[in-house]
Amino acid sequence: MALLVDIFGYLSIILHGLVIVAQSMMLGGLLFLVFLLHPLAAQLAQGEQLEQRVAHMARWSAWALLLCELATTTLQVSVLMATVELPFGNVMQASFAVAASVKMLCALVIALGLRPSILAQPYGRWLLMLVGLIELGAATMTTHAYARLQNNALLLLVEGLHQFGAAIWIGAIPSFVLVLKQLADAEGLRRVGSGFSRMAMLGVACILVSGITMWVYYVGDMQGFYGTAYGVMVGAKIAMFVGLLGLGLGNLLVTERLRKRQDASVIRLRRFAEVEIGIGFTIFFAAASLTSVPPAVDLTTDRVSLHEIAERNAPAWPLLDSPDHATLAISQLQATLDRDAKRDNHEAEAATLPGSGILPPRNAQDIAWSEYNHHWAGIFVCLIGLLALLASAGVRWARHWPLLFLAMAGFLLVRSDPEVWPLGQTGWWAAWRDVEVAQHRFFVVLILLFGAFEWAVRTGRWKSERAALVFPLLVAVGGAMLLTHSHQISNVKDQLLIELTHTPLALAGVTAGWARWLEIRLPGRGGRIAGYVWPACFILIGVILLWYREA
Repeated sequence: MALLVDIFGYLSIILHGLVIVAQSMMLGGLLFLVFLLHPLAAQLAQGEQLEQRVAHMARWSAWALLLCELATTTLQVSVLMATVELPFGNVMQASFAVAASVKMLCALVIALGLRPSILAQPYGRWLLMLVGLIELGAATMTTHAYARLQNNALLLLVEGLHQFGAAIWIGAIPSFVLVLKQLADAEGLRRVGSGFSRMAMLGVACILVSGITMWVYYVGDMQGFYGTAYGVMVGAKIAMFVGLLGLGLGNLLVTERLRKRQDASVIRLRRFAEVEIGIGFTIFFAAASLTSVPPAVDLTTDRVSLHEIAERNAPAWPLLDSPDHATLAISQLQATLDRDAKRDNHEAEAATLPGSGILPPRNAQDIAWSEYNHHWAGIFVCLIGLLALLASAGVRWARHWPLLFLAMAGFLLVRSDPEVWPLGQTGWWAAWRDVEVAQHRFFVVLILLFGAFEWAVRTGRWKSERAALVFPLLVAVGGAMLLTHSHQISNVKDQLLIELTHTPLALAGVTAGWARWLEIRLPGRGGRIAGYVWPACFILIGVILLWYREA
């Protein structure tokens, strides 16, 4: 239980992100099925089979929502009972537990109700839609809107509209892609494509209207946008939303081309939709991360000014010489504790205890140590991007560039957490209680995996397309997880200034991953352009890391 409490914050964000993904796919699949596919089923060559496939996906999404919501609620209830010592019955009367119970019940009803016999009846379809609406209403009860003391009803309505827009657009894209894979006739593709374009436009309108309203009530002003953690995450969501709009516009143009020419290719429609799914799910995890920080309007102090942002991010020569490990704050504290223990003839206590909730001490040498790590990581990433471009130009030896990932992973594994083995006194397994250490190790594993997979692909050891897709997928996942990455720093402004650097890193990582995906999956000129985009993103990441500063 103690370990669960230690990792509660980060684990709750990940689980909440999975809940949003499952909810959006369930509701999106249901909306796609009822309002688009069922009315068109009689006009499609495989209409009945397509309905069954989409219903199957929505059903599994409902089961996933049930399981993820159960895991989230179990985590929250367990931690609350352990920390506040409330009985189970009292905890289950809390608003979050009641809302979660309603969501799980609705998910169960939808999972059991998505059967051909029920979907064939109008009352069955509308009953499922009503249950979905109830689930959506319950979902708004765990948002910032429910906790507001003013304009509560308006914000709950706006939050529901926001989640509805995400479901009918992003949540329905997997169903759309599934149908595109099965349809062969141009007329059917045109009908489904046109219908989904209208659904997506409605979703975009809902997101825009609700997003602007939430900006007014949650962000408030421009300083709240750039000077708070909430505003920075909203900025990341906006950037990805703009990217989705660009992809959606591309798909709209393909749909219009289908309307005029039945022999037009739909391959770009499918590939762009795949990328929309990935970026959309990343937005969902960013939204989950937003629930862990207060709205910007509630933080009137400790905001970062534009001058502080410009000063921190001004280009400076990178630090390429590492400070000595013995000069770090924890090392010095441990040395003092060891001397005192030796003098008093007793066993020395540890300078830091993973998961204790006590922030470790930091001095100027700790800052220099961190900057050194980031700067050398930047050199690695810049070299990776440059060598990838050379490999694309036909330089044969440059195809081994993925091996640099393995070297960088080893470097980060040793240096990211100097208080942990092999440099520090904290044991390897004990350090897992520290959320920041666990996140660093997760990123190291990701780097090792996509480096190894991509090297095997580049050297011809693995020739399947599935193996080639591991690298872009893991890069995109790494970028998404970086949006949820946290730092244990007591100074709120310093923590935010670091997040301001990590957010563009995350966005560039997401862009790089999905650009490489398009290079592999999209034939022709579009794939070739994407092949230049992702190495450029790596070079950009490297430059940002080389400019990284903590003081």
